[in-house]
Amino acid sequence: MLQLPSGNAICYSGYRQGQNPGTQIYPSKADILEDLLILCKNWRLLRLYDCSPHGVRVLEVIRENGLDFQVMLGAYLGAEMNNFGCPWGGTHSEEQLDASQRENAAELERLITLARRFDDIVFSVAVGNEATVDWTDHFVPVHRMIDYVRHVKRHIGQPVTFCENYVPWQHKLRDLVPELDFISLHTYPVWEYKHIHEALDYTKENVHSVAHLYAGKPIVITEAGWATNSNGRGIQPEHSSQELQQIYYRDLMDWTAEAGILTFVFEAFDEPWKGSDDPMEPEKHWGLFTVDRRPKLVMQALYPELLIHSRCRR
Repeated sequence: MLQLPSGNAICYSGYRQGQNPGTQIYPSKADILEDLLILCKNWRLLRLYDCSPHGVRVLEVIRENGLDFQVMLGAYLGAEMNNFGCPWGGTHSEEQLDASQRENAAELERLITLARRFDDIVFSVAVGNEATVDWTDHFVPVHRMIDYVRHVKRHIGQPVTFCENYVPWQHKLRDLVPELDFISLHTYPVWEYKHIHEALDYTKENVHSVAHLYAGKPIVITEAGWATNSNGRGIQPEHSSQELQQIYYRDLMDWTAEAGILTFVFEAFDEPWKGSDDPMEPEKHWGLFTVDRRPKLVMQALYPELLIHSRCRR
């Protein structure tokens, strides 16, 4: 029987102002240690998205400092075919797709190596993130996902999953599910224009719509959160605020704790590198903390010392 750890869980990506995975400017170990010393007050489970130098440094910092974290380690998979349904550019040349497929193979080998090297820290691995949903710009066919999952499972001992929006689990991913140790599901009511009063019920519907299809298959929520700013691109500005984030977070935590569903909140810190150049782009504003590590409203009661320090810096 699958045994996953319990406890508070959060998605962590530590990119600060001027740092960006695209330009390969990664957070330093000092940056990461500062972040993890903040997070360890309330969380013991982290989700990492890739096996880049950032992911490696996080694992090293945990081990070198004896921090009490367990990690779901992800492999980032790039596009292996064009997705003409992507509204922000899912088309690539054949040369780009070939190069992406080679990089995916290399990323999976990094995943295997790190899962074995840090087997005392990595409790599970995720082979890809949002790579099969209709709107993705890094589309990977399901049959390739099955091959990748089987390859990883042959080489590590940890449970293996794939992280995806709830919709593909309802139909497209049915052949993948038997290969996985558990399903990892994403749910974002605010992206689907739901009012805060509908949000928790909508999240429950998303989870239940998948759970009833796969009796006995464990489900983990690997992303659920609420944006605190928006320029109107995909999220109505009036539906994004720190007050609404606080309401959804508390409702989500209460329900998932009662239901016994391991849930990774999205996300720890705001990431200014994401999305467009508009500073109000919603992709930049999902953190429970701002990019300069100040607690947002939802975390201010738990982290009064960070609020005081941030006031002193202004």
